[in-house]
Amino acid sequence: MTGEKILFLGYGYTAQALARLLRAEGWRIAGTARSAQKAAALDAAQVEPVLWTESGLDPRALDDVDAILVSTPPGADGCPSFAALRDSLPAQARAVSWIGYLSSNAVYGDHGGDWVDETSPLRPSTERGFARVAAEAAWAGFAVEWSTPFAIFRLPGIYGPGRSALDAVREGRARRILKPGQVFNRMHVDDIAAALKASIGRPSAGELFNLADDEPSPPQDVVDYACKLLNVAPPPLVPLEGAGLSEMGRSFYRDNKRVKNTAMKEALGVSLRYPTYREGLDAIFGDG
Repeated sequence: MTGEKILFLGYGYTAQALARLLRAEGWRIAGTARSAQKAAALDAAQVEPVLWTESGLDPRALDDVDAILVSTPPGADGCPSFAALRDSLPAQARAVSWIGYLSSNAVYGDHGGDWVDETSPLRPSTERGFARVAAEAAWAGFAVEWSTPFAIFRLPGIYGPGRSALDAVREGRARRILKPGQVFNRMHVDDIAAALKASIGRPSAGELFNLADDEPSPPQDVVDYACKLLNVAPPPLVPLEGAGLSEMGRSFYRDNKRVKNTAMKEALGVSLRYPTYREGLDAIFGDG
């Protein structure tokens, strides 16, 4: 894979984790920037900046690109990355060996705490979920039309260094909100990056994967464990109805499901370094 190039449409937390893995194997890294200041920051980080202006992306941004990761969230008008590339990508599609789209397990909606897998019905309950379903369909349709290797990754809550319950506790932002029976999947960003890298190496392995840890857990348990590691008292347990959450905050509690990751493990050969939040937080805590 040495010398190959990946273009990140959205160079955020997860994209940067994957970039670290690929750079170690000789990949060239390019990422989009919405401003000259961000472009300069990418250049300083040895990432080829691709300026994304109001007029869109220069089609030349796709020159010599072997793989594309889309991590931009969709809006009311659909996926911005799809809109930016749908006219220029067809000319390059057959030269691209892999396109990955980062979606969300919000597409499943509420399943009453039951297990879901990639064959489960999609019944989103939020605008975010509906937007994700539409974005998945747009990219999947393109991939079929142009016979381009493509994979959708439905992500859970993402955590890792600088973005974990440990940081929330240290900064006084942590809350223990109780909704009986509520569980969430989550996944360490390094495990997500490893799964994405495995898919790039096996572009025909599959077109849809749930990315998730092994243990969907109540959110208050994660905060409890972080407090234990930090040797501080946990914040008080507050019922959801009295938590004073915003509409956005409350929307995350509408869906209750347990997400299976069997396809990810079997098709991509992924072995999780952090199968539960405990191993993940232990590692983050140990790194200081």
